[in-house]
Amino acid sequence: MPKVYVGNLAGSVTSSDLAAHFARAGEVVGALAVTDRTSGTCRGFGVVEMAELADVALAFSLLNNSELKGQKILLEPDPALRNGKARSKARSEGQRRNGS
Repeated sequence: MPKVYVGNLAGSVTSSDLAAHFARAGEVVGALAVTDRTSGTCRGFGVVEMAELADVALAFSLLNNSELKGQKILLEPDPALRNGKARSKARSEGQRRNGS
């Protein structure tokens, strides 16, 4: 499933906040705001997994540079996405084994 990397998150953002924010663009399969082990606050970035590529495209158009908890967030595509298509995990694992 396609993922979106999210940067410039406020320290108070939670995984639930991310999921709710991205739900405006489509079905959210999972969301993770990466937190500091010591303080428990968000480290400024996270990952959101969307159900469909169309949801990712909509997220970019609706949510890139949108405001979440007082800060403009920045979205980056999943590096596994090439030419608008997600590579299958099995295919990419096979390429690594074959040295391709």
